[in-house]
Amino acid sequence: MKKYVIVALASLSSMAFAQEEAIDCNNAVSTLEINQCAAIELKVAQKQLNKYLETSLEHTSYDPELIKAIQVAQKDWQAYMTSHCDSVYTKWREGTIRGVMAISCKTQLTQQRTHEIWQNFLTYMVVRHRFYPNQMLIEQKRSE
Repeated sequence: MKKYVIVALASLSSMAFAQEEAIDCNNAVSTLEINQCAAIELKVAQKQLNKYLETSLEHTSYDPELIKAIQVAQKDWQAYMTSHCDSVYTKWREGTIRGVMAISCKTQLTQQRTHEIWQNFLTYMVVRHRFYPNQMLIEQKRSE
């Protein structure tokens, strides 16, 4: 009996994976498709976050205290993200949009966290040459 349950679950998960591959997220219409596309986007964002986090830990391997601080901050951020996005889900709990709203919340916060890790642990402070588009125009006018 257990063998049949395992086989059934395995086939369901492979069908779900095949369905995920077949979804055209540019033309998703149903709630299920929209949620699946949002989940795919979240997976991509999570993979990128994990890559940046791993790289930041390697980059700071000389400082065990900093590594510990980054790990604690990541654990705290994870708790915040879960709690915050659960509240977004609760806000939309009456509608079918609740799933995509919560997933989108997680994606947005994950992308922000990835940027924060990059900015704080994977870049060097360069004050003079940090240009933004408007500053580049100002510098060009000064040189004329």
